[in-house]
Amino acid sequence: MIDDILKDATTRMGKSVEAFQKELAKVRTGRAHPSLLEHIVVSYYDVDTPLNQVATVNIEDARTLVIMPWESAMIGPVEKAIMKSDLGLNPVTAGNVIRVPMPPLTEERRRDLVKVVRNEAENGKIAVRNIRRDANSEFKEALKEKMITEDEDRIGETRVQKITDEHTKKIDGYLETKESDLMSM
Repeated sequence: MIDDILKDATTRMGKSVEAFQKELAKVRTGRAHPSLLEHIVVSYYDVDTPLNQVATVNIEDARTLVIMPWESAMIGPVEKAIMKSDLGLNPVTAGNVIRVPMPPLTEERRRDLVKVVRNEAENGKIAVRNIRRDANSEFKEALKEKMITEDEDRIGETRVQKITDEHTKKIDGYLETKESDLMSM
C-alpha cells in the first residue's frame, strides 16, 4: 500500500520536473536551439500542425536556425507562424530555406527572462508540493480505513517528504543552470 502511493508520487513528481524542463527549453538564451520553435503551430491545409511535422529545423551556427519546409507552399505559413509567435524572431526566406537569426539579448531582456524562469520554477515546485499533499492525504485515508498503522503513516509521510525534497533540488539545479546561461551571454 505504502509503496504504491510512493511509486505514484515519484512518477508524478518526475513528470512535473520534465514539464518544467520543457518550459525552460522554450526560454531562449541567445543561442539557436530547435526546441525554441517546438511550440509553434502552422496552419497546414487549414489544420493547426506543429512546426516539426511540416518542416525540418536545424542549427546553422550558434545564432541561426534553418527551417526547411517539406513543401514549398508551406514557406509562407511557416514564416507567418514564427512572426506571430511571442519569441520576437524575424525569419528570412532564401529560396526553399527559412533562416531565423537569433538577436542578441539585452541586459534588461535577460533580467526579464530570469524572472520568467524563476516563476516557472516556482510553478514546478508548487506542482511537486501538491503531489506531496495528495500522497499524504492518501496515507491519512488509508489510516482512517485502518489499512495501515500510525507508524506506517508517519514512515510514508517521511519518505514522501524525502522524495519531494529530491525533486525540488532537481528543479533548483535546472533553474540555476538556466539562470547562469541567461546571464553569461
